Amino acid sequence: MRNLSRRTVLRGLLGGSAVAIGLPALERFCNDSGTAWAEAGSDGFPKRFGLFFWGNGMLPDRWVPKAHGIGTAWQLSDQLAPLAKHKSRIAVVTGTRLGIPNSQPHGAGAAGILSGRPLLHQGGDTTFAGPSIDQIVAEVIGKDTRFRSLEFGAAAGNGYSFNGPNSHNPAESNPFALFERVFGAGFTMPGEKPKFDPTLGLRRSVLDAVSADLKGLRGQVGAADAKRLDQHFEGVRQLEQRLAKLELAPPKLDACKVPKAPDKAYPDVEGRPQLGKKNQVFCELVAYALACDQTRVFSNFLTMPVNNLLFQGATTGHHELTHNEPGEQKEVHAITVQCIEMFAAQLDALAQVQEGAGTLLDHCAVMGCSEVSLGKTHSLEEMPLIIGGSAGGKLKNDLHYRSEGGENTSKALLTLCRAVGCDLAEFGAEGGKVSDGLGALEA
Repeated sequence: MRNLSRRTVLRGLLGGSAVAIGLPALERFCNDSGTAWAEAGSDGFPKRFGLFFWGNGMLPDRWVPKAHGIGTAWQLSDQLAPLAKHKSRIAVVTGTRLGIPNSQPHGAGAAGILSGRPLLHQGGDTTFAGPSIDQIVAEVIGKDTRFRSLEFGAAAGNGYSFNGPNSHNPAESNPFALFERVFGAGFTMPGEKPKFDPTLGLRRSVLDAVSADLKGLRGQVGAADAKRLDQHFEGVRQLEQRLAKLELAPPKLDACKVPKAPDKAYPDVEGRPQLGKKNQVFCELVAYALACDQTRVFSNFLTMPVNNLLFQGATTGHHELTHNEPGEQKEVHAITVQCIEMFAAQLDALAQVQEGAGTLLDHCAVMGCSEVSLGKTHSLEEMPLIIGGSAGGKLKNDLHYRSEGGENTSKALLTLCRAVGCDLAEFGAEGGKVSDGLGALEA
């Protein structure tokens, strides 16, 4: 049997030269406690998926539209008012609940609303027990673009994009860094001849060169370590696929253009972060990343749960207000309205990009949500959920769907996955597992 250590590498030959790839963290390298080292739409445009997430919930009494029903008979509530110009292109789902245990305030709700699974507790740490919805979708529709998915957000934070347990995709909080990543070196305008880098072929071939070594190694480790190896090398393979796409001329997309480079920094103003300004820039950047087919999946993590950001007009931090502001919580309400204004900015940016007879928004399904409903109680009932766009005509717009029986929120997520081209029989696990979507949302 081969002697393994954390310094072990897989070796092979490439072009007569030796190549090597290091290993991920495996269980057998740890001590006993595990803590130390030992498809396109009918009009030809691709479908896209977006996630817009804000932390600390909403106020159900001011969120749920007063007039229940389907179609144009419904009216926007106080907290949904910023979406007035997009009413004909959204669907609002109310009355659903998360079917998972509320094992940790905020954290359990985030795992439930984004993965349909209970939060996974590992000693003092937590992680998602499975992939988040953006990565479930990216696995299907993100393979043909330069970036499998893009994650970002105006407030500094890691976001909640997971490939699986302990496999996290951190969110970018600097608009300029995202601009450089997408539209900097390596970007090719549709119709232009790509600049060929002769070293790319060698870099893509490394994994093939060590494949025999990898096969032998998998036979020596346990199931958990084999899974870690698979995740590690899947990441390497995705990088190689991304490099390969740099050599290919992108399709001609009339809506594609390089946006203006954003500022390099957005410092706080009098102690308040420039959330609106940063979010606006991010929204415009990702709209053109989609229009140029650099990606088809994005996650906009505006703010994270338990954040105490000082919003405009607020006397103290957001999370603190959700628990301590008395009465009708007017400041909490104003903050929620600001978050929905920033969701509206995301829809604005997508709607302003013309694609054929429609817009980029028409070819998207954008899921707006938070991890709880009423922040004061960390409630997982009456979950907030907004869907922007029709995914190329697969989803109904201009409706309010009210689940009077408290259906599982995962049903809406399964419907979204299917609408953008994921042929899933079910979504989620344990109490969050469903096999039926919400038919009322389907066009």
